[in-house]
Amino acid sequence: MEGHMARFALLLCITVAASASRQTCDPKEVDANPWIYMSEMLIGCWTSFIGEDKTEVHILSLNFADTDAKMFSLEMTNAKPMNLILTSPDNAHCLCNINADVNLYVNNDSTIVLHGNQHHNNVHKQHFPTQDEELVKWARQKFGGVTSFTTIRNLKTISATGTNGTKPGSRYCTLKNEDASEKHFVEIETASSFKSCSPEQQNQGDEAELHIINIPENAGIRNVSLRVDSRKTSVFLRGPQGTTWTILNPQHTQFGSNNDILLPAMTLRIPPLLTVNNDSAESVQREALNHFKASTFTSYTELRPEDSMILLVLGKKDNPAVTETATKSVIPMTTNAPHQMPLLMQLYTSPDYRSPLDPNTKVQSDKRIYAEISGHTLGDIVLTIKVISCFVRSKGSCPVVKELPFIPEACSLNSCPNSTRLSFSLDQLQELTSTTWDLECSVKLCHSEKCGDGGRVKRNLEVTQPCLQPPSPPCFDFGLPGVLGIAFGGFLIGVLLIGALWFIKIKTGYPTGLDISSTAANLPGCPCSGSKRQPVSTNPSPSENSSANASIGSTQSTPTSSMA
Repeated sequence: MEGHMARFALLLCITVAASASRQTCDPKEVDANPWIYMSEMLIGCWTSFIGEDKTEVHILSLNFADTDAKMFSLEMTNAKPMNLILTSPDNAHCLCNINADVNLYVNNDSTIVLHGNQHHNNVHKQHFPTQDEELVKWARQKFGGVTSFTTIRNLKTISATGTNGTKPGSRYCTLKNEDASEKHFVEIETASSFKSCSPEQQNQGDEAELHIINIPENAGIRNVSLRVDSRKTSVFLRGPQGTTWTILNPQHTQFGSNNDILLPAMTLRIPPLLTVNNDSAESVQREALNHFKASTFTSYTELRPEDSMILLVLGKKDNPAVTETATKSVIPMTTNAPHQMPLLMQLYTSPDYRSPLDPNTKVQSDKRIYAEISGHTLGDIVLTIKVISCFVRSKGSCPVVKELPFIPEACSLNSCPNSTRLSFSLDQLQELTSTTWDLECSVKLCHSEKCGDGGRVKRNLEVTQPCLQPPSPPCFDFGLPGVLGIAFGGFLIGVLLIGALWFIKIKTGYPTGLDISSTAANLPGCPCSGSKRQPVSTNPSPSENSSANASIGSTQSTPTSSMA
């Protein structure tokens, strides 16, 4: 029984050891890395200069490591007319294949040995300086200008693509660190300085790829720019203490590193997320697996760049995005790039943040609006969002810009991770005629106490004025007691008025009936009569013979006429 248990334990140990060994791999020297493209940021320039004879001027400054074969191929059968200057401090052999339009210039004491089918009348030996700035000055004096200057380390093959070698811009070649892969008029292949490997067990299904990049301690401090052209990717970066990894597009990638990580568009530097003291391949691979809690990884790459500034592009070589990236200009440090953390602003109508406001819904200007600004995480890098200012801009030919005061709202890590909340009022928009606005907020992205520019987040806003109802007339609702009270009050008023009229009749002595004379006495224009009424005379005076008086007299009823 004990023998069976011992054999079982031994078999289990062998199985575990075999499984553990499959999790790691031993890197080997490779001619080309299937996952990583590297471009060293070396001295060079590129201008729009073309000589009067329609000839371009190009300078190649070649450097070779001591261990390399120091042999390279120059394929210029498809080249445009050019004057090509070759210089190198090392002894090197060139297999030259040029056409009749290419004039090759080498120094009198050049250490470059030319082989191949170059034409003797196209090869020119002259004395010119070897120092970079002095060589550019010499070429400018001899040919009128310089189209390009390119420094290449460990060149294997350089071939012309047949396209123009000029670049719009300055006509003066100002040397600076550049990415030579952006020069589309040539294709450059250099000797690889990689060690790489992949484990036996590869990632399956939709699991994120895990790539490990290791720069050993004795390679020295480096500034490495990294662009990832694969989605759902995790990258473990290990370098000597003091190395900085500049991440050009971190929005789709998770990172872990023992060095500083720089997000250039946000001018934000993230301190080391972990510590890796051992730079051996196996140790770094196990650290990466433990950090990302992964069972295997996709690739391990070990490199020892000779230059202090390099550009790495991570992605399969057959991926079109990688090829396109390798031929386009990549600027490792820039402040004009868009922010690297996509932000989203969502509006709400209540402080519980449960009812999102539809973008097409119009908001009344007398309502308080609640907003939540959120972003994506950058792997293990925890960034918090801080709102600096908000404003609204009206749409139209004459836009109006108004600053929008806001109040920060409570926002815990559990209720709203990777986001921040605020609220604001639109009262100041009631006076304005515009209803369509752009709401923008400027934010900062912070890690611990360090903050960097996070750009702006924008949201459209439709604003309407509050509905003002006209004042309604007062409505009185009377019950039965109220109606009886009004009726009784009306009865009393009537009795009092009749009594007042009776009192007036008694005091004035007016008869109860009203005749014409009494009525006429109260008409306007009628003379007031005394208390005694004068009888009407039946004998008209001589002066009353007019037709008017006769007419009036004939209408009066008198006792004489009635007796007759």
